[in-house]
Amino acid sequence: MTLNVGELAPDFELPSSTGESVKLSDYRGQRVLLYFYPKDMTSSCTQQACDFRDRHEVFQELNTVILGISTDPMKQHDKFIAKYGLPFILLSDEEHQVAEQYGVWQLKKMYGKEYMGIVRSTFLIDEEGILMKEWSKVRVKGHIEAALEALQDM
Repeated sequence: MTLNVGELAPDFELPSSTGESVKLSDYRGQRVLLYFYPKDMTSSCTQQACDFRDRHEVFQELNTVILGISTDPMKQHDKFIAKYGLPFILLSDEEHQVAEQYGVWQLKKMYGKEYMGIVRSTFLIDEEGILMKEWSKVRVKGHIEAALEALQDM
């Protein structure tokens, strides 16, 4: 599936750190910053989550909900949230169906080995569910600022 800016973002339903299932469409009327990351408790993923945590109030002021998605199970998400005091919802995509839907489940290489995994990516979705911006192969440094800038330009 190909995602195109200006089109409706694919809806989904996943278990969340709130203990309930969450649908993207639950957030109509608010902007959503949907970010996919490879794994809880790894250095880059922790830095990214903490960057979102540290600017969470600014995102709220911009009527924006942050949703993080990885293939980690909810038990791991719960530990990640508790350890770093994350104030936003994490979703568990253990079967990587949503990651595939958004095109972020890709072949990766590390230390000469190939494997399938999530490519760090972020999607900005407006109040009507329209995809407004996509960042692929995200570098953590400077990403929060880029996301905030895009939100302020909307």
